[in-house]
Amino acid sequence: MKFVVIGLSVTSSWGNGHATTYRALLKELSRMGHEVLFLERDTPYYAAHRDLPDPDFCKLGLYQSNSLLMADYEEDVANADVVIVGSYVKEGVEIGKWVLQTAGGIRAFYDIDTPVTLAKLEKEDYEYITPDLIASYDLYLSFSGGPILKYLEGYYSSPAARALYCSVDPENYYPEDLDKKWQLGYLGTYSVDRQPTLDKLLNETAIDLNHCKFMVAGPNYPEEVNWPHNVGRIDHLPQSGHRAFYNQQKFTLNVTRRDMIKAGFSPSVRLFEAAACGVPIISDYWEGLDSLFEEGTEILIAGGSADVQRYLSGITDEEARKIGERARQKVLKSHTSKERAKELMYYVNEAFEQRVMRVDSNMVYKAMI
Repeated sequence: MKFVVIGLSVTSSWGNGHATTYRALLKELSRMGHEVLFLERDTPYYAAHRDLPDPDFCKLGLYQSNSLLMADYEEDVANADVVIVGSYVKEGVEIGKWVLQTAGGIRAFYDIDTPVTLAKLEKEDYEYITPDLIASYDLYLSFSGGPILKYLEGYYSSPAARALYCSVDPENYYPEDLDKKWQLGYLGTYSVDRQPTLDKLLNETAIDLNHCKFMVAGPNYPEEVNWPHNVGRIDHLPQSGHRAFYNQQKFTLNVTRRDMIKAGFSPSVRLFEAAACGVPIISDYWEGLDSLFEEGTEILIAGGSADVQRYLSGITDEEARKIGERARQKVLKSHTSKERAKELMYYVNEAFEQRVMRVDSNMVYKAMI
């Protein structure tokens, strides 16, 4: 099949989890024999921080404006079997309307931010999608699973809302025998709603365990954040450095955004990356987490610094290794890019079948009248 994906970025992982998600998924689609064209707005922010400027698993098209996108790639969109528009694409509503009018194949929306998207829609903030577009796309691929899918279908009239969680490429993420530099580390872009939990679970722990070393990697943290003396900082860590970063931690921390917690069933790509590296994960809790990993044996849940300190001090190296390995096996079974690509193809074929059924029903109706 021919895929056209119009997404936030595949060339730069700076300050977003979209790029690593797209890379893993599109690489696997290519391996399956599908042809992929990724179209990305050529913005100065990502242009200055491209860690994959020439991907080998897809064709890349950089466009300067929507008018140039539509002029240069109309034929590609019209002839593709599947066209996917991603969340947070600049002027995505205009692009979505164009795709619906132009594409002859399946038209899908891939929301890598579903709870945030729905919170914006409740405020009538139509930055990249509208209620009418949700009802018009053949397929709504959602970063979140659980009850939110029925809500998209019932309230917003999506013809087919399907969970397409983030995934991990096991060729890039796996255990390595590296020296453990940090007792606990965290990888994530600054978010105002995540920071209080990061302060509680990591910074407060660092203050109490001042003989241990901690590390936070990610961009956009404001200067006024008061990091304890034993918390190191890496402003940006390219994807090529993720594996080593995880493998140099005794434990890794997962912190979830407020909208994701409210919706539940919203695992971040970092969760799967860390698990694939076999590093034991300490995470805040949200509904649906236990459907992915078993609490206590595959993941550790913390409500405050006391829980984190108990894990760091009370779990032996061998116990930690077993927790990490069990989570790794779960990811290898259910959350690799190969498994996610299979799910995507199932949803696409399902959408094609629904289209055929609608056409057949219309033909029967017209014959009757």
